[in-house]
Amino acid sequence: MSRCLRAAALVAAFTLAAAGCSSNSDSSGGSSTASDVGVTATTVTIGSHQPLTGPAAPGYSQIPVAAKAYFDYINDNGGVNGRKIVYKYLDDVYNPANTVDVVHKLVEQDQVFAMFDGLGTPTHTKVVDYLNERKVPDLSVVSGCRCWDSPDTHPYTFGSIPDYVREGKILGAYVTQKFPGKKIAYFTQNDAFGQDGVIGLDKTIPASSVVSRQVYQPGNQDITPQVTAITESKADVIVAFTINAYTALLRVAQLKQGNTAQLVVSSSGSDPTTLAGLLESVAPQSGQGGSLIQGMVTDAYLTPLTDTSTGWYALFKKVRDQYAPNLPLDGNLNVGMATAYTFVQQLQAAGKNPTRQSIVDATEKGGFTGPGLVPLGYSKTSHAGYIGAQVGTIQGDNSITLEGQPLTTDAGDGPITPYTTPPATPPANGIPTTG
Repeated sequence: MSRCLRAAALVAAFTLAAAGCSSNSDSSGGSSTASDVGVTATTVTIGSHQPLTGPAAPGYSQIPVAAKAYFDYINDNGGVNGRKIVYKYLDDVYNPANTVDVVHKLVEQDQVFAMFDGLGTPTHTKVVDYLNERKVPDLSVVSGCRCWDSPDTHPYTFGSIPDYVREGKILGAYVTQKFPGKKIAYFTQNDAFGQDGVIGLDKTIPASSVVSRQVYQPGNQDITPQVTAITESKADVIVAFTINAYTALLRVAQLKQGNTAQLVVSSSGSDPTTLAGLLESVAPQSGQGGSLIQGMVTDAYLTPLTDTSTGWYALFKKVRDQYAPNLPLDGNLNVGMATAYTFVQQLQAAGKNPTRQSIVDATEKGGFTGPGLVPLGYSKTSHAGYIGAQVGTIQGDNSITLEGQPLTTDAGDGPITPYTTPPATPPANGIPTTG
């Protein structure tokens, strides 16, 4: 009889413990508990695939380091609801096959709470279905594919950077206005990155102005045939949707062929610091690589860190100096810290004991602030990242000098509209608050 009573007591105790665990999964309050996969009472673990090596590594490999630096800053200041953010990012070499392996490991072995900052269009498209099938929050994808804005088919995925159709529309409108009657050539990556960019360009550049359309395949560094075709077309302007390495290859090929066409490059491939470093071998005198990109037209969606008067410069520099002193204060650092800043707000808004669903719900409510020149598009009906950009030119000390006003638009045929609200300023302690 005593054995039966002890067994009954054990069953009762187990039942109460299980009930306690169930109630703790509610994100609405109480003490911090292990509320979902990847969440403990003291940590929340997130993961990412990143091109730490390979063709996209120049510049992009700094983005996760910058994000981790900001998370380290948050962790040393108490974390989020008492939890430290553990950020695991693995190298996929910008190779989609590797991305699949890396993401499966993070989800199935490392049991991450969410995917954060996954970088690349050709890479992330291979895992977005898997992440949504597993109901893993897929936050701040560092790619402008409009495919991330699909709340009906991919309810767990959210973009971060402006989609390439929007960016193409804005750059195309600038080219049409600034270079009327000129011959235009396109040079784009042969995937959804370049294809979406072309869709946007074609919405604002007359078809009769486009004299050459050339594509490249990441990993094939011989772009001589494409640039030769552009040179023979006598294009006055080359609009490029390229990663940094291929922008540099394009510039070198221009020099070799005596091609003086004006370069207009999407933000993904126009970081001045990265390009100057890549081009040092062409202009080997110290610091001269940047001379080869002076006057290049591009766009920005974040407050540039070359504007040292802003609070974002002060905050991100302080974090960089303390946690990642070897990183340059460039656009890649800006992207990493900006997306990390947004994630902290998302995690705060997800509740005291966050679940995967609660962070998705919180993200759809929107209202996040940060260094964006334009707002994020998050809502129940939109998972788009930043909804526009501001055109600028690389000048002087390899900085982007912005022109006019920030512009917003959609990924369809909607108008391009000036955005007049100034960027937010960071809180004095550099830690956002939500709600």
